[in-house]
Amino acid sequence: MTDGSPSPPDGHLVHGLEREPAAPDWAPIVVEELREALAPLDLAVDDLEVEWRSPRPMSAAAVVRAGAERVFVKRHDHRVRETERLAREHRLGDHLRARGVATPRVRRGPGGASVVERDDQRYECFDLAAGEDRYRDVPSWYPYLDPAHAYRSGAALARFHRAAADFAEPADPVGVLADGLDVVGADDLDAALTALLARRPGLARALAPYDLDGDVDRVLRRPVERARDVINGRERQWTHGDWHPSNLTWDPAGDDVAEVLDLGLANRTDVVHDLAVAIERAVVDWLDQAGRGAITVDVASLDALLAGYDEVAPLGRGDRVALAAVLPVAHLEFALSEVEYFGDVLGAVASRDLAYHGYLLGHAEWFAGPAGRALLDRVASAAWRPTAARGTMGR
Repeated sequence: MTDGSPSPPDGHLVHGLEREPAAPDWAPIVVEELREALAPLDLAVDDLEVEWRSPRPMSAAAVVRAGAERVFVKRHDHRVRETERLAREHRLGDHLRARGVATPRVRRGPGGASVVERDDQRYECFDLAAGEDRYRDVPSWYPYLDPAHAYRSGAALARFHRAAADFAEPADPVGVLADGLDVVGADDLDAALTALLARRPGLARALAPYDLDGDVDRVLRRPVERARDVINGRERQWTHGDWHPSNLTWDPAGDDVAEVLDLGLANRTDVVHDLAVAIERAVVDWLDQAGRGAITVDVASLDALLAGYDEVAPLGRGDRVALAAVLPVAHLEFALSEVEYFGDVLGAVASRDLAYHGYLLGHAEWFAGPAGRALLDRVASAAWRPTAARGTMGR
């Protein structure tokens, strides 16, 4: 919780790092704070109701009725999201909509300001997304409900990349709950990590209990160097950074993607890195939901996701090889930012340990094992491009 925030309504739980619901990181949004936060946005602040609170843990978010209008409001602690970073996300959303990719429109106040600042809190307010939010209550790391969804998701990701390709703003610097290629794409891994810790003293504090140098040598150095060798010859562009089914809404008449949600991890990276993130988020069962005692891969959804992407933006042999090289460390920079979030912002030691051992190191270790190598081999091949997939799940 943040100091000075309203007390949370009884019983509100969010998605935890494992399978069980957890107490929220931040006090849930309540009507009392909204009257002031939404006042600059020309909304009916005298007639407000919080209709639904998001179960996603790293910000407070809610669907709010303001008079006759319904909007989606997110509140961020300034240590996690600052105004300029949020404003850049909003400009990316404007750019995408101008190029035909639907994403919720942010509400703007006087002078076009899209972020409302109140003390240490930052508020953003959006139109509600069109379509069905079929994954609204599904945790972010859960799989697609159907391979058809994965196919349409892959096609939508390719269209997103095409629309974002000419968004010209510079990359966001690495921060709390951020993603990028500052480390994975660096010529000198050790120098990049040293520079990152100098820029992010909170991350340095959060990493202090661990043997980062030893773990880099033991787990991360070889896969980072393999990824660097393929990624550095490729063109950088803005990408989504957190592509998974619960960040999409769906056409009620079928399985097409209606709108793309949550640009909070968008940054200037590489399309194969973004595609790798999409695989890592929703194709590998890191949470062992079925209790099988092993991490498994949803091969049907993997094939469908890649086939859908390939249908819109064909992936050549070099793209597939690059994708396989990047996958084992696609999570690295976001994992580091999670260590900082849990360790330095929240002071949540158990979650910090899980982010470090289970996420930063654990995911890379899994890709080095037999099941992970089999996934990488499949990604690098053309096995996911069967005619049947196009015939049954085509646009």
